[in-house]
Amino acid sequence: EEWAEYLINLLNEYGIQDGLVLDLGCGTGNMTELLASAGYDMIGIDNAEEMLDIAMEKREKSGHDILYLLQDMREFELYGTVKAIVSICDSINYITEEEELIEVFRLANNYLDPKGIFIFDFNTVYKYSEVLGNQTIAEDRDACSCIWDNYYYEDERMNEYELSLFIKDAESDLYRKYQETHYQKAYDLETIKGLVEQSGLEYITAYDAFTKNAPTAESERIYVIAKEHGKSE
Repeated sequence: EEWAEYLINLLNEYGIQDGLVLDLGCGTGNMTELLASAGYDMIGIDNAEEMLDIAMEKREKSGHDILYLLQDMREFELYGTVKAIVSICDSINYITEEEELIEVFRLANNYLDPKGIFIFDFNTVYKYSEVLGNQTIAEDRDACSCIWDNYYYEDERMNEYELSLFIKDAESDLYRKYQETHYQKAYDLETIKGLVEQSGLEYITAYDAFTKNAPTAESERIYVIAKEHGKSE
């Protein structure tokens, strides 16, 4: 809810208080639902079918009129343009090649209304190298436990997550083990700014996450605001 409040305040600051908004890399639809509750007409795109299944279960319970599309953000297609695009929770870091990230930004520019706004966040090099680093993190919750082995490869600026998930079965009270491996690319703000501008978008500003402060060398997450460029109103 706090993330949604921050994001909505940013959207409002640029005059976007309603209308079509795309959640790019929407996952299980948590933010999509919160933005729909705030009055936005939401579209959610993700390339994980299982996550979209969960998002659609949430939609059924909430009754929100959300359109979910199973697409890769590197080649997504919409039926028309939208007022704003948001992409949060480090979805951008999952795009590990700069050329592919330029294409994501180019598509965002293409599908935004004239002067539409693109807001996204990303994890920083500092977070991967100094906070996560090469360590093991364990969490024990009511219905699940997680062991997270993290590896950061400094030369490639690549981060590898190896997750072991122990999830309780509601019927049997037994725990099932699931294993996943995730890869994310560490980007710095100057690189992101350059890629945004190469794509045709207009770079506006960046904030240390959940503040209006300028990013610092120790920012762990940065929010970037870009604007559509090239269309006539």
